[in-house]
Amino acid sequence: MAKNQRDELVFVPLGGVGEIGMNMGAYGFGPEHSRKWIVVDCGVSFGGPDLPGIELIMANPEFLEEHADDVLALILTHSHEDHYGAVLDLWPVFERPVYATPFTAAMLAAKRAGDGIVENVDVRIMRPGKPFEIGPFTIEAINVAHSIPESNSLLISTPVGRVLHTGDWKLDPTPVVNAPTDIARFEAIGADTSTPLALVCDSTNAMKEGESPSEAEIGANLAKLIADAPHRVAVTTFASNVGRVVSIVRAAHQAGRQVVLSGRSLHRIMGIAREIGMLEGLPVLHDQDAYKTIARDKCVLICTGSQGEARAAIARIARGEHPVIDLNAGDRMIFSSWAIPGNEREVIDIQNLLIDKGVEVITANDGLVHVTGHPRRGELQRLYSWLKPQVLVPVHGEAMHLQAHAKLGRESGIPNVCEARNGDMVRLFPEPMAYPAEVRTGELYLDGLVLCTPEESGVKGRRRLSFGGMVIVSLAVNSSGHVVSGPDYVVEGLPETEDESLVELIEEAVAGTIKSLPPKRRSDPDVFSSALFKSIRNEVNAFWGRKPNVNVFVHKV
Repeated sequence: MAKNQRDELVFVPLGGVGEIGMNMGAYGFGPEHSRKWIVVDCGVSFGGPDLPGIELIMANPEFLEEHADDVLALILTHSHEDHYGAVLDLWPVFERPVYATPFTAAMLAAKRAGDGIVENVDVRIMRPGKPFEIGPFTIEAINVAHSIPESNSLLISTPVGRVLHTGDWKLDPTPVVNAPTDIARFEAIGADTSTPLALVCDSTNAMKEGESPSEAEIGANLAKLIADAPHRVAVTTFASNVGRVVSIVRAAHQAGRQVVLSGRSLHRIMGIAREIGMLEGLPVLHDQDAYKTIARDKCVLICTGSQGEARAAIARIARGEHPVIDLNAGDRMIFSSWAIPGNEREVIDIQNLLIDKGVEVITANDGLVHVTGHPRRGELQRLYSWLKPQVLVPVHGEAMHLQAHAKLGRESGIPNVCEARNGDMVRLFPEPMAYPAEVRTGELYLDGLVLCTPEESGVKGRRRLSFGGMVIVSLAVNSSGHVVSGPDYVVEGLPETEDESLVELIEEAVAGTIKSLPPKRRSDPDVFSSALFKSIRNEVNAFWGRKPNVNVFVHKV
């Protein structure tokens, strides 16, 4: 393809740059007003206590919808929820192909079947080392080590320049299931100086010195903990970390123990791994129904719930509510995971419940039982040395991670470091630079079955309800201002003590207002309801120190 003097290669982060999660980025090529676009990843983050009722958060694709005719495809780097979890919610409206590896494609199909989603997407298989063309872009997937199988970086080539989008990666010479990061390919990309190269790179661990431990080291430590345990061993980890699960299974087999799986996501992901040949040679994995049939010192339980999810297996076990599985004093529980920010309290609560049962709880604070799938500073510097990029754009991180990564890039001699945020338009080539806040971005909430903007979600009202409770008063007046029905009350979420009743206080406030307000003013529903509203709020606030949410309905008959 011939180079046009007005052609530009640009990058627009729509999510994941300024926060952890909901990763989504767009690459555009061509003149400013007629660019073609490809999208990399389409992920979610999870609602926390500050967003009551909100299950998932995803990037608002409004910018892509505005350019829908020029959007060519979506390419998935891997199948962690923060990179692919929004595909089935957002992508069917575009009716464009989705490129994924076999494992990611199988994960997407299982998600669609499990959630009963009718809308389909056109999934096309890509394989590392086999470039393919999408419009003016040539895409090559490059295998990288991460905490889920078939993770990839993407080399995106255009006539004006190339970009290496790392996705999530680390330098692990001994991964358990997947092939190691393809260092030779990175070196070859850096050796090719015919076309300039930009690096759009994972920043999650940019504040940590050194290099990440290998998954094989974690496996060796888990093997020791399983071998010397006197009774049952239970392990919880991320269900998607197939390599970790395989390490646990192998350790159990070496120790003469049988493995029980508990948790739908574990069964689903391990089933996919088995179908595509990742579990060959492993012993039989039992369902939870076999738990009671295995001797206490011959059992290893692998269960879901590493993030403190209330309905997951380990939470139910800790509360003594699991129908089949229990843990007893002297058993060993290993948290081979870390708490995603925002989940710490829930995880600690589960650990405390287990400790109160006499269970020995082992976490990453006690030894090397978990490592993330992201590069530390030493690994980032090695990547720079292989690729020799002219441009660095730190992504996948909060502000502190992005800033630390940008500083490291400058200290390492990268000529152009662009510190971007969601919505910035970053021109990679020619003449790299960032244009702040050029693109409209935002969030969408999945609220039950409804996909909506934050403004549409009603979350603000839920927060008010959670803080101040609710008082509803309903009554009817005639044209003379006499109350002919009610008042009727609904009071929710207000405190009650033996000595004082807020319900009685509200009833007294309403009675006082009715008595003090002249009939003529009571005959006006707006005036009457306003007076009742103020009286109730003021009386409750004087007693409680908080203003409740008050709704007054005055019906004129």
